[in-house]
Amino acid sequence: MNFRIAATFTDSLARLTAQEQKAAKTAAFDLQMNPAQPGLSLHRLERAKDPNFWSVRVNADIRLIVHRSEADMLLAYVGHHDDAYRWAERRRIERHPATGAMQLVEIRERIEEVVRPAPAPAEPPAPPLFANLRKVELMGFGVPEDWVEDVRAATEETLFDILAHLPQEAQEALLKLAVGEAPEPPAPAPEAADPFAHPDAQRRFRVMTDVDELRRALDFPWEKWAVFLHPAQRALVERRFAGPARVSGSAGTGKTVVALHRAAHLARSDPAAHVLLTTFSKALANALKAKLVSLVSSEPGLEGRITVKALSAVGYDLHTEAFGQPQIAAPALLSSLIAKAAEGSGFSPQFLAGEWSDVVDAWGLTTWDAYRDVPRLGRKTRIGGRQREALWSIFASVREGLKARGVTTWAGVFARLTERLEAVAPRPFTHAVVDEAQDLGVAEARFLTALGAGSPEALFFAGDLGQRIFQQPFSWKSLGIDIRGRSHTLRINYRTSHQIRSHADRLLPASVSDVDGNAESRGGTISIFDGPEPDVRLSKTVEAEVEEVGRWIAALLADGVQPGEIGVFVRSVEELRRARVAVKAAGAAAVELGERIEAAEGAVAIATMHLAKGLEFRAVAVMACDDDVIPALDRIERVADEADLQEVYETERHLLYVACTRARDRLLVSGVAPGSEFLGDLG
Repeated sequence: MNFRIAATFTDSLARLTAQEQKAAKTAAFDLQMNPAQPGLSLHRLERAKDPNFWSVRVNADIRLIVHRSEADMLLAYVGHHDDAYRWAERRRIERHPATGAMQLVEIRERIEEVVRPAPAPAEPPAPPLFANLRKVELMGFGVPEDWVEDVRAATEETLFDILAHLPQEAQEALLKLAVGEAPEPPAPAPEAADPFAHPDAQRRFRVMTDVDELRRALDFPWEKWAVFLHPAQRALVERRFAGPARVSGSAGTGKTVVALHRAAHLARSDPAAHVLLTTFSKALANALKAKLVSLVSSEPGLEGRITVKALSAVGYDLHTEAFGQPQIAAPALLSSLIAKAAEGSGFSPQFLAGEWSDVVDAWGLTTWDAYRDVPRLGRKTRIGGRQREALWSIFASVREGLKARGVTTWAGVFARLTERLEAVAPRPFTHAVVDEAQDLGVAEARFLTALGAGSPEALFFAGDLGQRIFQQPFSWKSLGIDIRGRSHTLRINYRTSHQIRSHADRLLPASVSDVDGNAESRGGTISIFDGPEPDVRLSKTVEAEVEEVGRWIAALLADGVQPGEIGVFVRSVEELRRARVAVKAAGAAAVELGERIEAAEGAVAIATMHLAKGLEFRAVAVMACDDDVIPALDRIERVADEADLQEVYETERHLLYVACTRARDRLLVSGVAPGSEFLGDLG
């Protein structure tokens, strides 16, 4: 007999108290080991419409709801006695007649449960969205037969009410239809095929092969991504590629989920594999490591073959092993060397610092010939031949100064490691999976190219060009990372409500392209749940803004939102005090997130926008969006050439987009009037 678990079970388990969860898990383990145990009091639910629903006694009040057949035992739900029985009485588990996927169908009994009150008579009725679609067409998208007529009558006002009662594949298809997309109906499965094996069924039902796998699923019930994958995600995780591949998508579409599962899949598929799972910052690497534990904790030995580190930590460790501990030049030393070498040259310190970091150091240029011929992609200021000669004399002097002091840069660390790998040194990793790849630097990308040389599946990237906040754009293809034909975009947003996502998307162009011409379109992306409109508030003073945000947080807490479900983000450390005071005004404790991104139980998280990557909260306040804060006034003033302003404005927009899209249900954006110029686009 197959022992399965449903996504609805993990959802319901997470709503129980810790003690109730412990008892429910024990009963689930006992059921898996021996369904015939008398102490489980397994009995059929007589009032349930589906005759295969049974109840399992956990204790005097808690019940497991299981779906039992000759071939399968499915954990479907857990809850208090009356709640659990009502849940089972309103549902069926059945094979969809059109798609062949096993579905958990909510029984439609009262139309009042899913339709909002009719509009006032003075308003014309909203037109139905799907009245032109036939029953067979809607069922082809996975709509259960019971719900076809409700779907055909759905309007913009009632759509999300009805979606909440439908299987996820039907939700996604209807949302695409509602925004003018043309979803591809799933290919119907053969009549004899296992309905649980259908890709759509696997996003909600999974076989638990042993107690350890069940324990992993129950120990992290809120981490559904570790057990249930969307078919589009699973296809990318398990696909064999003929070269470097990239998965993209806007914030909340599950790119990191795919990266985590890809790393585990590669390690699982080859016992000799040693996988590097990496990203650009220590904070994100720590978050990835914590998630990996929940993904592979039940598979002995697998975690030991997946190294999770920030790229800088990887470079540091490999350099120490091969050449000794690198001494990284302090920014103040670099500035001093550049200023001294440039005395009397007429070049501004801002221009020289950018030219050094984005061109000379990034590309590892050590000779005049190399600097003369390098394409200056991303550098808007044009320079002639004589200017280049003068500039090279400055940068050559800087290199000599670094060498004399026995120090290097991070780009220098990776350049040296790249040379070693290109000299056919042993590869420390067989595969590299890179999250937030849009923020890769040139030197790191060259290192990864050398690391993956000779293996078509060695490099896998996950990222979103719309979230690039650190690096100048450059050509991946010129470095040997050619993803053409192997770049795929995720379109389903699981984290952010339709309202928050659609407003945040206005901060970015409809399509963003990289230097190689690979375009990432935000069109066609849908959110699978509804929510309140984002709230943009401007105050007359900083003190008034702090009070406003404090009241907003206090209202959330009074409404049952837990402190740990709230995040407050600001542009830089200079504005963190405003966040602290606002949380205090709400009567709550605050924890300031650092590199480890460890929230504290019972505390509101506060951080800069740069640390927001990879995080999500039920509610988010983005504070201090003043006109001289974002875009950052000091960045604008440092621009040496007016043409470089475009890059500053792009990355500042991306930063605000990142902060706003950390919110799941509620978003407040605040500042002091007149506010950031970006707020008009946010709406």
